[in-house]
Amino acid sequence: MPLFRLLCQWKFWRDNRGQDLIEYALMCAGFSMAIVAVIPNLQPLFSTAFSNIESVLVAASAS
Repeated sequence: MPLFRLLCQWKFWRDNRGQDLIEYALMCAGFSMAIVAVIPNLQPLFSTAFSNIESVLVAASAS
C-alpha cells in the first residue's frame, strides 16, 4: 500500500492544471501590496493638484 500512496503523491505533484490561477492570484497580491505602499506617497501630489484646481475655479467664478 505505501507504493500506491507514493504514486498518488507523485501524480499530484506533476499535475499543473491550477498553476495559472495561483500565478494570477500571486500577481494580484503583489500589485495590491505595491499600490498600498505607493498611495500614501502620492497623497501630497493629489492634494496639491486639487488645491490648484480649486484656486482656478474660485478665480474663474469671481471674474
